[in-house]
Amino acid sequence: MVPIALLIWLILEIAIYLAVGRLIFHADWGYALGGAIGGLLGVRAGINTITWVFGLALGSPAARMSSGAMLKMMAIEYFAFLRTFVLTLPFERLWMGADRLRESPRPILLVHGYGCSRGVWRVMRKRLEAAGHVVATVSLAPPYTSLGKLVPQLAERIEAVCAATGARQVVLVGHSMGGLVCRSYLARHGNEKVSRLLTLSTPHQGTALARLGLGQNSREMEPGSLWLTDMASEKTGVPTISLRNPYDNYVMPQDNQKLPGARDVELPPTGHIAQLYDARVAAAVLRHLDD
Repeated sequence: MVPIALLIWLILEIAIYLAVGRLIFHADWGYALGGAIGGLLGVRAGINTITWVFGLALGSPAARMSSGAMLKMMAIEYFAFLRTFVLTLPFERLWMGADRLRESPRPILLVHGYGCSRGVWRVMRKRLEAAGHVVATVSLAPPYTSLGKLVPQLAERIEAVCAATGARQVVLVGHSMGGLVCRSYLARHGNEKVSRLLTLSTPHQGTALARLGLGQNSREMEPGSLWLTDMASEKTGVPTISLRNPYDNYVMPQDNQKLPGARDVELPPTGHIAQLYDARVAAAVLRHLDD
């Protein structure tokens, strides 16, 4: 659902930019196309800028880095954003084949974050498989519904992965909002089917940026929301590791990634989306899978 919606939006957006260039500015096709590409890139640059400005305004608890290092991290995040929402997700079927499930005592199930689909795990899945793990993914839809309504889909996928691999339990790895869906699953269904939970930059205590988001799940991820307050009293019941990004540009304040009772691990400096492609982050996930 998300890939199709993004592809339709991408086509409509380019069509609008072309129409503006041709009908309003009377540009020839070459200039109109150049303007459309510029508009596409510019809008996404603006979105990324908003996330960083929001984060800087609130203040990060992380150590200050040089201007050059900060600009480099922001540029990598911008290109990761383009890679994800312009190239990968709209054309997910071209890049993301079916999960390669085989017999395994401990398969890993990757759970994506807000506004995404299983396609975001393309690189991470490849790295985990190269290390010898059996890796499954799931797409949760619709993208802007309540977090609780996504839990039955996760439960169904866990059952399917266990059946396909012969495993009694899976290891859950949730990025951002995906970590909250995993916690909600454990609160409802217990730990019979789950041996461990790893969360990547998950807003366990909410994120201020959610106030700018769409959908019921955004409201539930606002700091102090009723959903988060109710979930705070629920223990995961499994060994849980919160991989925290101190420079995160989506979860802010960044310390809201901390989950009481979970092991807190600080990730290397990276952006919220860029971490999905970062070899250092993949190495950290592998270390804590094998603890």
